Amino acid sequence: MLRLKIGGVPEHFNLPWRMAIEEGKFKDEQIQLHWSDMGGGTGQMIRGLETEALDVAILLTEGGTRAILKGLDAKIIQVFVNTPLHWGIHVPYKSNINEVADLEGKTFAISREGSGSHLMSYVTAHKEGWDTEALKFNVVGDVYGALWALENNEAQGFLWEKYTTHPYTAQKKCRYIGEIVTPWPCFVIAVRNEIFEKYPEELKRMCEVVNQKAFELKENENAIDLISWRYNLRRSHVENWLNETDWNYAGIQYPLAFEKTVSYLVKLGLLTEDEAADWRTKLF
Repeated sequence: MLRLKIGGVPEHFNLPWRMAIEEGKFKDEQIQLHWSDMGGGTGQMIRGLETEALDVAILLTEGGTRAILKGLDAKIIQVFVNTPLHWGIHVPYKSNINEVADLEGKTFAISREGSGSHLMSYVTAHKEGWDTEALKFNVVGDVYGALWALENNEAQGFLWEKYTTHPYTAQKKCRYIGEIVTPWPCFVIAVRNEIFEKYPEELKRMCEVVNQKAFELKENENAIDLISWRYNLRRSHVENWLNETDWNYAGIQYPLAFEKTVSYLVKLGLLTEDEAADWRTKLF
């Protein structure tokens, strides 16, 4: 039986993985997945792939794309979630920051360099017309570090998936002032090259299992209650999120989406033209 170490954020997007593992669906295909929750997000998972602590990771598209084109020894085997991610823009609860424009020149809390919270700060700055080279960051590790940084004024802005952070806004640990939506599918499945080259058929079966489980979850009439209970989210929020979200049931890669991601990262100065050259060969 093939044993693989896989990591992903402990959020509702990854429930199909957790359910398929719990139900023994991968073992039926002679694959044993050891799942690790990665509260530090894409930056933590990139590090896990680098150190071989992970074989497979469910990365944000922009973070995974940039890391591979900058030399991460991995490949993207498919898009996992087709739809964009809705990033909430959060500020200290007691601050006088009320609009996104008020964050210009302020410090953003980010989980790690190269993480979604880091890269989407650039996307926000570009959309707002700010000087992206003037952005300031405080690396905080995870959402709990970010909440601490906001409370202690060591950061004034923080980007994270808006439904995941709602319990913290309800507890007045931060305040939501707006959102920014990724202009590409939000999650991809990345695999270390050594694993990619040795086990192509097993990886294909792994993806087929999770794609099928995602389809079953999407069609499940009890999905809203299930997700609400497992992730401590409001039922109305889960309903909205499910309406906004589609996993990749067919397993295709959507190369045009990656073309948009790569060109955007180059435009933001997060990739050089040389790094972006021949991106298809490097990514897939």
